Amino acid sequence: MGEISIKINIADRVYPLKVNMEEEEIIRRAAKLINDRIKEYQENYAVRDKQDLLAMSVLHYATSSLKAEKKVSFEDTEVAEKTYQLDKMLNDFFSKQ
Repeated sequence: MGEISIKINIADRVYPLKVNMEEEEIIRRAAKLINDRIKEYQENYAVRDKQDLLAMSVLHYATSSLKAEKKVSFEDTEVAEKTYQLDKMLNDFFSKQ
């Protein structure tokens, strides 16, 4: 599928983008998440500067992303270890027969 032009509003600024059609929904959802986070920070903290709100939102999502990467890496390692143990058990079982 081809590229389309869309406009995304983040922190009261409009950003024209060219995106693949299949990515449009994800980008719009991401923009909504960012705007929702900014609104939450605006309501709960005495911060009004959009730049500060954007920085706080980026820090939140970057931290979440790194935590998710770490979890996936740990789970991948755990799965690999269990696969190795299972393979060893099967090899031991079949070598005895």
